[in-house]
Amino acid sequence: MNPLRYLAGAPLAPLALLLLARAALAGDPTPIAPVPPGVALRAATVRVIVAPDHRDWTYSMGETARFAVTVTADNEPIDHVSVTYTVGPDLFPGEKRTVALPLAGLTIDAGTLKAPGFLRCIVTTEVAGRTYRGLATAAFSPEKITPTETEPADFDAFWAANKAELAKIPVDARITLLPDSCTSAVNTYQVSFRTIGENGGNGARIYGILCEPKAPGHYPAVLKVPGAGVRPYFGDPELAAKGALVLEIGIHGIPVNLAKEVYDNLAAGALNGYWFFNLDNRDRYYYKRVYLGCLRANDFLTSRPGWDGKSLVVMGASQGGQLTIATAALDPRVTGLSATHPAFCDVTGELHGRAGGWPHPFMPNADGSPSLQTTPAKLATASYYDTVNFARRLRVPGYYNWGYNDEVCPPTAAYAAYNVITAPKTLGVTLELGHSYTPEQYDAISGWVTRSLGIGQTAP
Repeated sequence: MNPLRYLAGAPLAPLALLLLARAALAGDPTPIAPVPPGVALRAATVRVIVAPDHRDWTYSMGETARFAVTVTADNEPIDHVSVTYTVGPDLFPGEKRTVALPLAGLTIDAGTLKAPGFLRCIVTTEVAGRTYRGLATAAFSPEKITPTETEPADFDAFWAANKAELAKIPVDARITLLPDSCTSAVNTYQVSFRTIGENGGNGARIYGILCEPKAPGHYPAVLKVPGAGVRPYFGDPELAAKGALVLEIGIHGIPVNLAKEVYDNLAAGALNGYWFFNLDNRDRYYYKRVYLGCLRANDFLTSRPGWDGKSLVVMGASQGGQLTIATAALDPRVTGLSATHPAFCDVTGELHGRAGGWPHPFMPNADGSPSLQTTPAKLATASYYDTVNFARRLRVPGYYNWGYNDEVCPPTAAYAAYNVITAPKTLGVTLELGHSYTPEQYDAISGWVTRSLGIGQTAP
């Protein structure tokens, strides 16, 4: 128990004074100041605010970017604070510097970039025993970022051959109603179907949750593909209730409605780091079965008697953004896509001194030595799976979104893929967003999807 928690707002008793004195002698962190009269301890949420001097966070190449830094508690600056900051290109932080922070704040001259990209300022501070962090990222002509990833000469032939092999495998769909997950408007099912195995053949299955409107009729379809990790899935009855067949899939060939402990154990064990499995072999790389499994999911969706035969949207975030773009590029039945902070974009970027996409297989080690993944075989395999090379082949409208502060799927890599898209495209950015969602971003994604499908619209 912390004896100071009961002291706020009351005069200090002798015992309280003794406790405070002992804490000071023991080297406890300096509390937040200033403290109002008669208050023993100021406990407040501390924020590190970093803001570029351009309101749109965007600069021309050669133009100097400056970052304003403030540290606040209760929306007021804090006395006697020091900060440590770095400035460097996206995912390549510069040298750390520690300075006292004036009460009025600090302006950091970050310099400029002479090539298209992003310059990031990261600031940390320690207040009352806790470490706080803030960052902001300045964009320099991001619309001019070009990929570093190469395109294999036989890219199309490779995927055409794999699609032909997939077509030989029967779908063999299995559907089980989940009564406890149904609503008054939507039926919910666990489903599975066959796909190509790691070594070929039809021994693998994809599992997912299908939500369909109960009302008879024909509806557009939505395939929701997952972000990285191992977890259960629950489907999307809310979207289905608006008038769509919605299939949410897992990618690991296991049922998606098991106990969470099962997925936690797999994530820590057999599936730990699955994104690197067989990266040295294009025919056995983990994502080959996954990409083809997404196509097989569309085979299943478009076979449903309630599909309208016209509209099929794919959507996902992070790894799901990667799978969304790959699926839309490979499947001519797809009519639209929504990709949020897509992964595996321009993964060779880090070999050229700039940010590449998650999972960053070729990021040099901290000492500058090459990553163990950086071998000719793995570089060759990655080129067949890089989101950039699928983005080039998109032919349908898409909605894309990410944040400039994303340190997992960095904006440099996302723009490298986005800039090669020649299909109709709409970009939404949340400048301060990292690798996460905001309600506003969710609304923008949902709005684009429902409008593209012509569902869930309120009559004027």
